[in-house]
Amino acid sequence: MSVSQITSSGKVLKSKRNSMTRPQSTVDDIYSNLRGDFENENITPAFKIRLHSLFRQIEKEFELLYQENQTLQEKIDILNEKIESQTFDKQNYDSVDFDNNVSKALAKKVSSSSSQKLKTAYKLKAQTSKIVSSFKAPHLTCNVVKEYAGHKDGVWEVSVSRTGQPIIGTASADHSACIWSIDNARCLLQYNGHNGSVNSVRFHPQKDLVLTASGDSTAHIWQAVVSWDLPKGHSSEEELEGSEECDESKSDTKIATLRTPVCELVGHSGPISSADWLAGADYVITASWDRTGMLHDIESHTTITTLTGHDLEITHAATHPSQKLAVTSSRDTTFRLWDFRETVQSVSVFQGHSESVTSAVFAKEDKVVSGSDDRTVKVWDLRNMRSPLATIRTDSAINRLSVSSTGVIAIPHDNRQVRLFDLTGQRLARLPRSSRQAGHGHNRMVACTAWADEPSNNINLFTCGFDRKVLGWSVQSVKDKEKEKDI
Repeated sequence: MSVSQITSSGKVLKSKRNSMTRPQSTVDDIYSNLRGDFENENITPAFKIRLHSLFRQIEKEFELLYQENQTLQEKIDILNEKIESQTFDKQNYDSVDFDNNVSKALAKKVSSSSSQKLKTAYKLKAQTSKIVSSFKAPHLTCNVVKEYAGHKDGVWEVSVSRTGQPIIGTASADHSACIWSIDNARCLLQYNGHNGSVNSVRFHPQKDLVLTASGDSTAHIWQAVVSWDLPKGHSSEEELEGSEECDESKSDTKIATLRTPVCELVGHSGPISSADWLAGADYVITASWDRTGMLHDIESHTTITTLTGHDLEITHAATHPSQKLAVTSSRDTTFRLWDFRETVQSVSVFQGHSESVTSAVFAKEDKVVSGSDDRTVKVWDLRNMRSPLATIRTDSAINRLSVSSTGVIAIPHDNRQVRLFDLTGQRLARLPRSSRQAGHGHNRMVACTAWADEPSNNINLFTCGFDRKVLGWSVQSVKDKEKEKDI
């Protein structure tokens, strides 16, 4: 994400980024910064009002320019897709003649060519076949099924419940975390206990507990007992602040709000970018912009150990689903594997990216998948960290990716794209991004993806971004789709 700072207010300061990223500074922020400089001057209230009005006009102009930029980008994407389609048809046609010609040429020159020349010719043919195979039609079909709208600022992360309940959690820069029904897209509970941007949300593997990390330098554990009928979000009615509207456009949609956590984890001196449950859920690992991670004991509410070693801010943390392993990603271009299976934790450093590592997650068969602002995704084997098994090169920075139980990588980008690859690096599909395509995707940076191991209402992939939307997708193989039609 190449984020330079996640402030306690939820605002994001980014380093140089492509033109599709919306400016995060608001008129109120600019005015409040200038206001301090004007305090010592004799400026009339009328002049201040005029100044604020001018800033409002400037913001509107920026918004219009941004919308025009989006429209032009969509036209460019449509043209690129046409070119890609034409290239695919041409490559398929030419590849037949090319392969035949190569075979004939090899047959004629076998007697006179050296062994080295033969190897070179076969290598050329193999490379050409690989290029042609990359233009094959997508293996998956992707359609939007549900939209979960209601947050008042960008959504940093989406997470799927591990207890089997059809619910998801979202973490937003609007200082709140929400629990949603997957099937009807209703917001069931809103947590307002943090004083800063909520940067991460993870469900307890067995209990109705949720772990959130915030820009206020704390991580909270709170009880997510939701009611599907009445707006009750906690066992104690006194802790409910009363019903509020989750979406201002839906006046009849009331939700319960909660402010009191079961446990508050402290100790970091900077914003906490991510937190997750260690296998067994007796411990929690937190990752912060103070360049350290921490291992916390849930029962005693104490910090067991501080994880040091990263040279720059830690951007993400993820744990292994069944073993006491964790990975932390950092702006120092590395990610680290932490092993807590023994009394003394051991650490391995993975180097291979050239820019900030935005996320690293565990995948099946002892693999780790990492994404970076260097526009690459790399697949690693935990047993051999010297070099990646596969490298996926893209045209935009990578945000918080996820890997399904079947090994499909969902890659969110700054340029609003979400691409799907397998663990060998083969491209499977791209999610629709604009209303001109089938379905409707995001129109701002996509911050995170999350897979559901048990699909509900045919939804098995969730995405969220800075257009304040969370989308539920149905991702199916082409063969499965054809079987459904036959049935």
